[in-house]
Amino acid sequence: MEGLRVVDHPVMARAVTELRAVATSRAAFRTALADASSMLAYEALRDVPVHEVEVQTPLERTSGSMPAPVIVIAVLRAGLGMVDGFLRFVPDAAVGHLGMRRNEVTLQPEDYYESLPEGIERSTVFVVDPMLATGGSATAALSRMRLAGAKDLRLVCLVAAPEGVAFVQAAHPDVPILAAVQDRDLDERGYIRPGLGDAGDRLFGTD
Repeated sequence: MEGLRVVDHPVMARAVTELRAVATSRAAFRTALADASSMLAYEALRDVPVHEVEVQTPLERTSGSMPAPVIVIAVLRAGLGMVDGFLRFVPDAAVGHLGMRRNEVTLQPEDYYESLPEGIERSTVFVVDPMLATGGSATAALSRMRLAGAKDLRLVCLVAAPEGVAFVQAAHPDVPILAAVQDRDLDERGYIRPGLGDAGDRLFGTD
């Protein structure tokens, strides 16, 4: 799907398979999510802006490069499970939180918490949420980041449904989407099929 980039890698495929399996334990689910998030972060950071720096090696001075400021915005709850994947590569990144729950009747997002770091307007901002289902929460989160001043904005998810991708692209056509896999469709409850269930419930043991 245009505008969506899927990470095609055997190690990612293994992690997604473990995340899908209902028999996967909570501990194994957390490990697989951490692995998948790290791979997603590595790919997402591939084209982040950099600036040149000078360093002293044991032998001489030379030039190198460092990434420009990065902010990771976790869509609560499940987005928390993806943050460490980014911090592994950009440990000085700032982290923000957006609490958005889906109303199970209307399937619309409802805000309940917000904590945003400073510097959004001069940073590369990654909104992270494992499941891109209807696209309501992701679109609302991206809109909130725009209002906060974000200019370089990206969306990173684990599993994407075509309906969610299309919904986000209609609202934010300039925002690139990176996913581990694109699934078939949504069911009547707005759940991704085949999917992996509720990522937050499986991550935190509230299923």
